[in-house]
Amino acid sequence: MHQTIHILAVSDNVDIRNLIQSTFEARGQLAICVPSSQEAIHLLNRGIQAEIILFDANANKLAPAPSPLGLFEKITDEKLCVLSGPSDTSWEHYAAKCGIATTLTLPLRRQDIENLSEKTKEYASFQPSTGASQTSCHLEELDNNRFFLAASSPMMKLYRDVRALAPVDIPVLILGESGVGKEVVAMLLHKYHARAEKTFLNVNCAALPTELLESELFGYEAGAFTGATKAKPGKFELANKGTLLLDEIGEMSSQMQAKLLHVLQDGSFCRLGARTTTQVDVRTLAATNINMEEAIAQKRFREDLYYRLNTLTLTVPPLRERREEIPLLIEQMTRRGSAELGQPFAFSRRLIETAQDYHWPGNVRELRNFVTRTLILQDERSAYNDLHAKIRTEAPCTTAVAVEVPIQEKKAAIPVGMKDVISDVKNQAEIRMLQDALLASGWNRRRAAINLNISYRSLLYKIQRHGLTAHHESSVA
Repeated sequence: MHQTIHILAVSDNVDIRNLIQSTFEARGQLAICVPSSQEAIHLLNRGIQAEIILFDANANKLAPAPSPLGLFEKITDEKLCVLSGPSDTSWEHYAAKCGIATTLTLPLRRQDIENLSEKTKEYASFQPSTGASQTSCHLEELDNNRFFLAASSPMMKLYRDVRALAPVDIPVLILGESGVGKEVVAMLLHKYHARAEKTFLNVNCAALPTELLESELFGYEAGAFTGATKAKPGKFELANKGTLLLDEIGEMSSQMQAKLLHVLQDGSFCRLGARTTTQVDVRTLAATNINMEEAIAQKRFREDLYYRLNTLTLTVPPLRERREEIPLLIEQMTRRGSAELGQPFAFSRRLIETAQDYHWPGNVRELRNFVTRTLILQDERSAYNDLHAKIRTEAPCTTAVAVEVPIQEKKAAIPVGMKDVISDVKNQAEIRMLQDALLASGWNRRRAAINLNISYRSLLYKIQRHGLTAHHESSVA
């Protein structure tokens, strides 16, 4: 699938690019502004599609011609808007002859850009067939049948950050819980970098002991150790001029951390058993699910290496903080999984809503495994019961009777003031309201949230906070 944006602007005038960028983003639309035709062609070759392409002929100082620098060969004339100098009318003649959609002259006004914005179509939206609510979504294909999907505010912000950081040739640290999709973010960073046509490699630093990890990263010479019958290049050499992702870097030993720091500083290293150094030019990305500040405080991770990697940081939110994306993810995983397995399957609305109720501690990886298992077994009842059981065991096993214990009993041995008593009374009142709404809805959390006039996420938080469970109920949504 190609990525569609609202406008691709080509101008070497930074003020014009900033005006276009700010105007479109203020209207909630995506704009990409580049200083040259070559960069625009590169993006078009990478699959970018734009509703409108604005070409600043005045700034690029190109005579009107059907194909300046090959840019016009990549687009249709009706998608092109040409910006020319105040005294240059030649483009108007060319537009009338060839059907160019719009011509503008300098000085460029904000109103001109807003008029262009009105002409663009709604950006990258699709409606899942699984009964999901209508959601504006960005879906981008990656290699090896992987994809990046953003529909929630945190993920759309992450996408904008990725696009801003992708061209910058410095290390990026990707943080997030296990299974959130840190490798997918790394692949997206590589896709929009100048090295995109070069190699992208991934090394899991937690999967190998120190000795094997060293040879995996730096390679070895023949005879370096028993069994090394011939020389072998490491991942740094294989990724030369490309991108290398060091996954789970927080699990790397202190010995390897010191060697890695040297490579990042100098771009040079020695193969195992070698007497000469090897020079490489590799863009290094790192990912981890550990708390790096805590690891540094406990002397498990070098502070100098952390700051070397932490020039730019991206944090991938857990799936529980973007539950609105679960129907869209299920839609994509089902479509792709059905094609691979040759077993079509459609998730019901009930199963999708139950999936949205679950906490997903394993994040997107756990969701993918759940979808794959459901596709293989073709048993929705079993899938529903499995999720249902997990949801019922998520909250602490505290009964409704337990929370009804009088304040005096609970805190008999603890001196309390007026604020404490008032707080407890408020908690008791909130608990009763929650219980009444949940019982009235048959423990359908979404319906209960609507009846209470609070957000679904707030309801889940309050249920967990007060330890409310539904194990006395026969039907849980």
